[in-house]
Amino acid sequence: MKTGTIFSLQRRLKEIDSSKWFQGIVIAVIILSALLVGAKTHNLPPEGIVVLAILDVAVTVFFVIELVIRFLAYPKKSEFFKSGWNIFDTIIVIGSLIPAGGSGVLIARLLRVFRVLRLVSMVPELRLLINALIKAIPRMGYIGLLMFVIFYIYAAIGSIVFADINEVLWGDVSIAMLTLFRVATFEDWTDVMYETMAVYPISWVFYLTFIFLTAFIFLNMMVGTILEVMSEEHENFRAESHGESKQGGEPASRAQIEALHAEIAELKALIKEGTLTNQQSKSS
Repeated sequence: MKTGTIFSLQRRLKEIDSSKWFQGIVIAVIILSALLVGAKTHNLPPEGIVVLAILDVAVTVFFVIELVIRFLAYPKKSEFFKSGWNIFDTIIVIGSLIPAGGSGVLIARLLRVFRVLRLVSMVPELRLLINALIKAIPRMGYIGLLMFVIFYIYAAIGSIVFADINEVLWGDVSIAMLTLFRVATFEDWTDVMYETMAVYPISWVFYLTFIFLTAFIFLNMMVGTILEVMSEEHENFRAESHGESKQGGEPASRAQIEALHAEIAELKALIKEGTLTNQQSKSS
């Protein structure tokens, strides 16, 4: 009886946690928490500060209750912390329990700011974007490494050739890399180019080739990598939400589906042919 009561309570908590109205309340409270953080940055009368403090305590208590409901709704409690999002939410909620006064005031305020990020863990579409970005980081790392090599080569060349023109911008390799970052982001880069062109008229080749490599090629490679991973994540999410089967860990492709349809059509034709043959043999 006791075990049945526990299962019944767990099932009820699971229904509450997965219900749309409860998710909507959680999102509304997260938005309220974000508004409270912004309101505290303004000059408010003492009455307003008291109201904000009461609301902040209410929000913290709600987050604790919501986290407890999610934890108790899990069939196996040990699996709760296998999810990175659950660990993230737990850290944010526990951090919100730090008193806002005393030596921990700065940490408490910062953790209350990060409560806004709980919106990411609550909305599946936002989790999809973050997961895609995290999975794209290893691929982008190689592109970033190649970009750093190009930056270093051009910075060394610029420091050797242009140091006498403007030591502030080209004094050494590290400063030259900062200047090239300014060029790559198109922040008044023409002023830098015209200054060196006054001494070396052909130095425009240096800037144009650098911009072509960094701003056009490498940046587009970064964007392409993110879009590719995001497309894969969307396809996996669509397959999981529709309960589609996966082969080799990936959703079934259109070619696989068409091949399956062709095999089914062949089987139907064979069955029909066998049925007609049996009918003819019986009639004869």
